[in-house]
Amino acid sequence: EVDWFSLASILFLLMFAPLIVYYFIMSCDQYQCSLTDPVIDLLTGNKHLSDIWNKTPPLTYRAAGIYTLWVTFQVVLYVFIPDFCHKFLPGYVGGVQEGAVTPAGVVNKYEINGLQAWIITHLLWFANAYYFHWFSPTIIFDNWIPLLWCANILGYVVSTFAMIKGYLFPTNAKDCKFTGNFFYDYMMGIEFNPRIGKWFDFKLFFNGRPGIVAWTLINLSYAAKQQELYGHITNSMILVNVLQGIYVLDFFWNEAWYLKTIDICHDHFGWYLGWGDCVWLPYLYTLQGLYLVYHPVQLCTANAMGILILGLIGYYIFRMTNHQKDLFRRTNGNCKIWGKKPEYIECSYMSVDGTRFYSKLLTSGFWGWARHFNYTGDLMGSLAYCLACGFQHILPYFYIIYMTILLTHRCLRDEHRCLSKYGKDWRRYTAAVPYRLLPGLF
Repeated sequence: EVDWFSLASILFLLMFAPLIVYYFIMSCDQYQCSLTDPVIDLLTGNKHLSDIWNKTPPLTYRAAGIYTLWVTFQVVLYVFIPDFCHKFLPGYVGGVQEGAVTPAGVVNKYEINGLQAWIITHLLWFANAYYFHWFSPTIIFDNWIPLLWCANILGYVVSTFAMIKGYLFPTNAKDCKFTGNFFYDYMMGIEFNPRIGKWFDFKLFFNGRPGIVAWTLINLSYAAKQQELYGHITNSMILVNVLQGIYVLDFFWNEAWYLKTIDICHDHFGWYLGWGDCVWLPYLYTLQGLYLVYHPVQLCTANAMGILILGLIGYYIFRMTNHQKDLFRRTNGNCKIWGKKPEYIECSYMSVDGTRFYSKLLTSGFWGWARHFNYTGDLMGSLAYCLACGFQHILPYFYIIYMTILLTHRCLRDEHRCLSKYGKDWRRYTAAVPYRLLPGLF
């Protein structure tokens, strides 16, 4: 059943999330990234909504062609080119991998080839920039708002199709969830793993491609635009490209591990993931680079090094925390963490078919410091991206504000689910590891 707070939250997001994205991008395009000036203009009568809308670039055939070609290319890389990177990159896990067991007891198989798609895409990007010159490296920035309309169209089409598919021809009827509330079902999704054919998995494709592959290309386009406008690229733009590039590469290097995360293991596929991955992610996760096109910031050496160190420490915590959990899970606890045998709490849970399963909850290493310490590292990296932009405007800091809300909410969602799953064993675990994110504080 859908409680009133969840329904109110969903209605708010459905109505205002697209407007929030438009407002941020419009503010950069028309108001030099000021979030307050548009409101002041409207309240004082200097401008009307129609004035702002009329200055907004419309959908163009050029943008539609670019976006269609982009998505089609990523579909081809995802579906038709099996992974070969795992054959020559030591330590990389690619090719066909199994996901977690779904609530209906299904174990889906996935073709893990995101790193390969990222490499091929970026090799072609640089080959064009330096040799072929088919298009300008600033093409993404130059068509940024027309591309926004294309991304919205795809996001709504995919989300609507996923809902219709859940009713009429689901991939697995036992893994569908119907609440009876249209808005909740549309937002959060009906099908757990909607698929077309054997390999095209909606959730894995839209979570990783085309949005995250595009993330680094978008930042490169911003850097190219800064070079075009000012004759040089600032060290803050380089920092944003490097730190976010590390994050993106980490995602694809560990794509097989991603099959065990909350997005794949627990979320159904609806507007939240479909539209969010098409629009919210590429447009609001790249605000720092967009801001730096309009407000180039050249940091002093000390500040640049401090931000770089913060970002790298955050990444180290994020990666090592996840590595410890993955190592513990793969070896069933027969490993060493920080040179010692790991400590854990044994627990059990019952599946929907009445089968009892046994599990272990790690309380060693970073997981002994906080129950979601990987999120803490993620937030440190997010803060580093924002700090690279200086303090003149709040717009680039939207990311750290949003990520704090998102990851705190994920903590609460995850813990609610774990309490329902493990019961008294979860209470023993929270007594052993009392903090969620920040040791000694929260």
